[in-house]
Formats: sequence, structure tokens, C-alpha cells
Amino acid sequence: MKRWLGLLLFLFIMSGCRTAEPKAVTVRLMTHDSFSVSEAVLAQFTAETGIIVQVFKAGDGGVMLNQAILAKDNPLADVLFGVDNTFLSRALANDIFLPYQSPALANIPDSLELDPQHRALPVDYGDVCLNYDKAWFAAKGLEPPRTLADLTLPAYTGLTVVQNPATSTPGLAFLLATVVAFGEDGYLDYWRALAANDVLVVDGWEDAYWGQFTAASDGSRPIVVSYASSPPAEVYYAEEPPDEAPTAAVVSDGACFRQVEFVGILRGTKQEEAAQKLVDFLLGKTFQEDIPLQMFVYPANETAVLPDVFVQHSVSPANPALLDPETIAANRETWIAEWTRIVR
Repeated sequence: MKRWLGLLLFLFIMSGCRTAEPKAVTVRLMTHDSFSVSEAVLAQFTAETGIIVQVFKAGDGGVMLNQAILAKDNPLADVLFGVDNTFLSRALANDIFLPYQSPALANIPDSLELDPQHRALPVDYGDVCLNYDKAWFAAKGLEPPRTLADLTLPAYTGLTVVQNPATSTPGLAFLLATVVAFGEDGYLDYWRALAANDVLVVDGWEDAYWGQFTAASDGSRPIVVSYASSPPAEVYYAEEPPDEAPTAAVVSDGACFRQVEFVGILRGTKQEEAAQKLVDFLLGKTFQEDIPLQMFVYPANETAVLPDVFVQHSVSPANPALLDPETIAANRETWIAEWTRIVR
């Protein structure tokens, strides 16, 4: 009798082992409000790995990073994407990332790898520039701006919307472009002139572009801080794609700031191995080729092929403004504080 009971118990246990299904792993991806990815791309990652990606949008880039830092002892996610080179030093100083040297870095140029410890890995880059509404300027018979200095002229009074550099990564990138263009002794005078010329300041890119820019909204501002690669978005999303983009970027020497976005695994994650797989995927060819028509910036992976509309209608500045991360780290808070005193 005992032998039969033992056999039945053994069969019951084995039956449970056969029918139990492995629990799905979910990785939480914290990112900024402008993040976008094709559903099919994320579905491919899940199909290949069995890992489900839960996207958590946490505001504009600066706001997102502040939340990640405040919650670093109890992280809000497993992976963070969207910290850029203007805020990178803040993320690294607060030690929110685990180091991870992804094999996908083999296809990413060294010039974009700004953290030798591989805590933050480059995913994409773009040039933050002034964009203007071609039709608006044509209708007014006014020449569009060609340089940053043009915005201070009386003809451009009340025409420009920018983002707050304390809360927005494009806003900070544009502030840095003005520091490079006018020097530490002159950039505040430039912003005083912009303020006197009725520049509008909003918290983030989405409000500026979709809420205030005449080419993309019912707003009244025909000049906006955006990207050199924004014009192809206007072509791509048009009901009837035009032969040329309705917007253009100001790409004169020093008018744009090159922005690099990074991904990192948040310290404290309980899904480190799955998080590594997600980072590999974000740097891999499938996701990288999805970037241009989702976020309208350039993929970091050199093997990624750009779509035709992106090639035809985006213009990359020959001489963007550049600042090394150490200089940004040493001066960023002072520059933002001085800007706030003058403009806000």
C-alpha cells in the first residue's frame, strides 16, 4: 500500500512539473515623453527572448532623470533610456547605472561613447537647432532666420518658442549652443535680448512643437527649438507627402548642438540579465533602424540603414556646437541658474 501511495505522489509531482508554465519576465523601461517605437519591434524582442517590455514615460528628459535620481534607492524601472550628453554627468555622479559592456558596442563609433565605464551606452544622436515654418515666412514676406543672432532683431519679435533648460534636454542643448556661440561673457546678454524680444519659454519639446509652433499646431510661433532632422517628420506624416518639407532647420555654423542619447541599467534592478538583453536590443540593428521614423534622430549603430525620406529631407550641420561632458558638468548648474535669473 505504501508503495502505491509513493508512486501516486511521485506521479502527482511530475504532473505538476509538466503542466507548470515558466513565469514571463517583465522589464520596465523608463524613458522621456518623446520616446516612440513600433509595436512590431517590441513584439519581436518579446518573441525572441520571452521578455515583456513595459514602457514608463516620465516627462521630458530633465524631469525623467530627476525622478530616476530621487528614486535611486528604490528604482522606478529596470532600464532608463533618454539621458543625453547635457545631463549625462549628473546621472553618472549620482551612480544610478550599473556598468554593462554590450557586444553591440562593436557597431557604435567611439566618438559617441562618452562613458569609458559603459554605464551609459549611446543609442542615438541628433542636432538641436532652430526650425521655422516656411509658409509662414513666405506669407509675411520675411526672410527666415539664418543665425542665432537673428532672433534678437526687431523683425523676429514674438516669433520664437524655446524649452526651459532646467526641465528639457533640447532646451538645455540650445542653451549650450548659445554659450558656445556667444561665450560665457556674452550668452546672458544674448538671452536678455531674446527676452526683450518676447521669446516664449515652455517646459518641454512636445508643448513647444505641438502646442506653439505654427507649422504643427494652432500656435502663433513660427520658430521653434527642435532638431535638424525634424523636417522629414513633417513629410512622413503628411496625408499627401509634399515634394519638400514645410519646415526647415537653421544649420549655420554653431547654430546647432549635437545631442547624444544613452541607455543604462538602473542600479537596484531585480532583472539585471533581462535588462542586459533589452540594452543589447536597443543597440541592435532592428531597433536602430526603427529610430529615424519614430523619433527622427540618427541611430548610433553604423550598420543601420536610413530610410529614404530621412535622407532626402534632413540636413546635418557641418559644424555643430560641441562641448565636452566635463565642461558641461562643471558649468551646467551655473549656466541654468543664470539663465533662470535672466529669462524666468
